[in-house]
Amino acid sequence: MYKIACLFFLFVCRQTAFSQFNDSTHHRFSFASTGTVNQTKDASSFVSNNLISYEISQKKLNFNTAAGWVYGQQQKQLSNNDYSAFANLDYLKDVKRLYYWGLFFFDKSYSLKVNYRFQLGGGVAYSLLNKPELNLSLSDGFVYESSDLTDPVIGKDVYQTVRNSFRLKFHWAYKDILVIDAAEFYQPSLASFDDYILKSNNSLSIKLNKWLAINASLAYNKISRTERENLLITYGLKIDKYF
Repeated sequence: MYKIACLFFLFVCRQTAFSQFNDSTHHRFSFASTGTVNQTKDASSFVSNNLISYEISQKKLNFNTAAGWVYGQQQKQLSNNDYSAFANLDYLKDVKRLYYWGLFFFDKSYSLKVNYRFQLGGGVAYSLLNKPELNLSLSDGFVYESSDLTDPVIGKDVYQTVRNSFRLKFHWAYKDILVIDAAEFYQPSLASFDDYILKSNNSLSIKLNKWLAINASLAYNKISRTERENLLITYGLKIDKYF
């Protein structure tokens, strides 16, 4: 049994090495489908979390786009039906420590009482660490937001605001077998700091081969204006292909 485990570990190491951007690899496709199911005699619940992304990495430009869908039920009652999509552009990210970013974001969330929300903006970022296996960056800037929400007091709430958008992003890979990614956002409105958005997206992946991994994710969202928040812990499989 010990020999079999060692052979499996060596196979994984050999198959997963060098899965990253390089001089001949500029594209990345990723799809993750995770979820949780709870079924007892008296209760049932499930959540499905799906995310697809595509990234292009050049010397001076990095473009990343993604779309996600979260669907869930509690006791056969809808708890989540949440859609999101974003496009992110980084300029000089792999050339200088100080670089520039632009963002477009859209979401529609049943659980957070968001009928729709658009964000568009940009700013600057700084790489504290910038290595293929370890990356840590901070960014700040401003985004214009147009939203249609459901306020717990007044009901329908359509408004526009400008937010400060602060992000901490972290990536760590151990021999490209174990990969941890995290992105934390804090977005207060310039009109009132009581109006803020918190977002946290974290994942842990264990590679099975070059393109397939076991994936666990933790996501937290809070919107103070609707007084709603959600926490999702899911696990499943992830396809991650560089080409």
